[in-house]
Amino acid sequence: MQVGVPKEIKTHEYRVGLTPGAVREYVAAGHSVSVEANAGAGIGATDENYRKVGATILESARDVFASSDMIVKVKEPQPSEWALLRENQILFTYLHLAPDPEQAKGLLKSGCTAIAYETVTDGHGGLPLLAPMSEVAGRLAIEAAGAALRRYAGGRGLLMGGVPGVQPARVVVLGGGVVGTHAARMAAGLGAEVTILDRSIPRLRELDELFEGRVRTRYSTIEAIENEIFAADVVIGAVLVPGASAPKLVNRGMLSSMRKGAVIVDVAIDQGGCFETSRPTTHADPTYEVDGVIHYCVANMPGAVPLTSSQALNNATLPFGLALANEGFAAVLEDPHLRAGLNVHRGRLTYQAVAESLGLPCSPIEQVAA
Repeated sequence: MQVGVPKEIKTHEYRVGLTPGAVREYVAAGHSVSVEANAGAGIGATDENYRKVGATILESARDVFASSDMIVKVKEPQPSEWALLRENQILFTYLHLAPDPEQAKGLLKSGCTAIAYETVTDGHGGLPLLAPMSEVAGRLAIEAAGAALRRYAGGRGLLMGGVPGVQPARVVVLGGGVVGTHAARMAAGLGAEVTILDRSIPRLRELDELFEGRVRTRYSTIEAIENEIFAADVVIGAVLVPGASAPKLVNRGMLSSMRKGAVIVDVAIDQGGCFETSRPTTHADPTYEVDGVIHYCVANMPGAVPLTSSQALNNATLPFGLALANEGFAAVLEDPHLRAGLNVHRGRLTYQAVAESLGLPCSPIEQVAA
């Protein structure tokens, strides 16, 4: 199969769909790989690095899209890229379609087959292609919160871990999944006072054992959320409903009772955000203030550490990408975990949660594959 890797064009996105090491694996498996010129610059990979492992360097994204049977990316395609997709072409990347009707329309119109990293599953019920970026984002969330807490950034002027004799910051994490666990690990490691809220009692038990009492756990209710965020210096939004829009756990009315200069980091912003006042921001302009509360809502947080992120992502996506390159769409039909990643096929939405979020019909895979 001819595999294409365009340069990422989202603002301050430095990751790359395939690292040179991953390209070498595709070439060894008998596939041809075309990489757009300078696509790997953000991770320090030169065009010559790609040539040495067997890739062909093309000058433009248009050339890459035109010559490839499968496009491997990191972030969702931008409007200029929708127009380059074509019928029967496979797109393998993060999509996050639920809060993005325009992108959904673009993909449907193209006729391509779009497989979303964030909904591919594994045998344990996990999301193996979302997990590595969730790990990165969870850890970065605490770094971002620590910076935003500084007085010159508009925050309360707190040091996350305090110092002897001075109380540390109070960090509340909404959601005990991968993002929430890694955010709590970082915050607790810095010496912050951390509370995790979740609606799964078994998960709360796991977290209690994992952190050995260093982190408080609390069952998530409206009252519990209010009690915690009103006393918090930092609130991390880490909730996930696979493929669907994130639930709004904190409404605008709650902000007025929060501490002035408190910081919200909405890691769920790719799925629409879990705070009513959230809107996507970029690394170039990451924060804004609403009712005295600082909001950090960067939609591609792992893009800030592209070398770590690209390597971690490629480690996870490589087996699935090779399966698609080896077998084409047949791999989706044969593998239930890849099938769970199918969001769009030949002009139809195939993922129920996405279709419901967008108010559009969903076509079962049996219909689209007929």
